[in-house]
Amino acid sequence: MTQYLDFEKPLAEIEGKAEELRAMARENPEMDISKEAAALDKKAADLLTSLYADLTPWRKCQVARHPERPHCKDYIDALFTEYTPLAGDRNFADDLSVMGGLARIDGIPVMVIGHEKGNDTKSRIERNFGMARPEGYRKAIRLMELADRFELPVITLVDTPGAYPGKGAEERGQSEAIARSTEKCLELKVPLISVVIGEGGSGGAVAFASANRVAMLDHSVYSVISPEGCASILWKDAEKMREAAEALRLTAQDLHELGVCDRIIPEPQGGAHRDPDAAIQSVGNALVTMLNELRDLSGDKLRADRRGKYLALGSKGLAA
Repeated sequence: MTQYLDFEKPLAEIEGKAEELRAMARENPEMDISKEAAALDKKAADLLTSLYADLTPWRKCQVARHPERPHCKDYIDALFTEYTPLAGDRNFADDLSVMGGLARIDGIPVMVIGHEKGNDTKSRIERNFGMARPEGYRKAIRLMELADRFELPVITLVDTPGAYPGKGAEERGQSEAIARSTEKCLELKVPLISVVIGEGGSGGAVAFASANRVAMLDHSVYSVISPEGCASILWKDAEKMREAAEALRLTAQDLHELGVCDRIIPEPQGGAHRDPDAAIQSVGNALVTMLNELRDLSGDKLRADRRGKYLALGSKGLAA
C-alpha cells in the first residue's frame, strides 16, 4: 500500500478509484473497465506532475522524510559489491544508526559510510531513527582514517534528522564527536563524496558531508535545524514550520544556488519512494561520475580544495 502525504490526498482518491475498478474486474472477468481505468491513470499522472512541478520547501521536507523512500542500506545493497561491514568505535559500542564498510562501486574500491533510519518499527528503534550517538561519529572517524591509510575514496550517504540529543549522548561527548568527525572530513587526503539522500539535519549531517563534492537528491533537504525546531525557537510555535522551511532555504535548489550543494540528482516523478530502483540508479551514476572527476587529484590538492570550498562559503553574499 502506497503511503500518501497530506498534499497528495486528491491523488490518493483517483488512484484508489482506479484500483477499485481493477479489483472489480478481477472478480468479474467479463467486465471491461480498460477505458475507465486508463482515463483515471492519465488523470492521476497529470495530477502527480502538477503536484510535484513546484513543491514548496515544507512539502520537500515531507517528501524527504517519506517512510518508503530508499535508505542507506538500500543504496549499499543495490550499488556496491563486495560490501564488508565494519562495526564499533573501539571505545564504547556499535551505533547501528551509522553503517559503513569496505566495498566496490563500478569496480572502484571505496569506503562507504551512511546514516540508516530503518524501514519498520523494530529496525527504526534499533537504528534510533538515523540519529547518531557519539559512538556513531567515532565509528565514522575510524573508518575514514582506515580509508585514508589505504588511499580509498570515501562515500557518505546522509539521511538524518540530526545527531541524537539525549542525556547519555551528551555525557559521552556528542558535540566533541561531531566536531572531530567534521575535522576528519577536512583532513582526508582521499576523495570524499557525500550525497544527501533524504534529510541532512544540523551538525549531524555536516559531520559526514564536509566533502569535495556534495550532491543532493532533487527532493532532499539540508539545513542547520529542522523547520519544526526553528519555528519553536523563533516563534515559540512548532506549527509555523512552513514559514520556517521557507526561511531556512533548505532545498537542493536553494543550496545549489548558494554553493553548498555541487550537484542535484534528479528523482523519478513523484519522488524516490515511487520508483526506488530508478532513484538508486541515478545516485549510482552520479557517484561514479564524481569519483572519476576526483580520482586523479593528489592528496594535497584534494584537501586544499575541500578546505578552500568551505572557507569560501558565504563570501559571495558578503561581497554583495
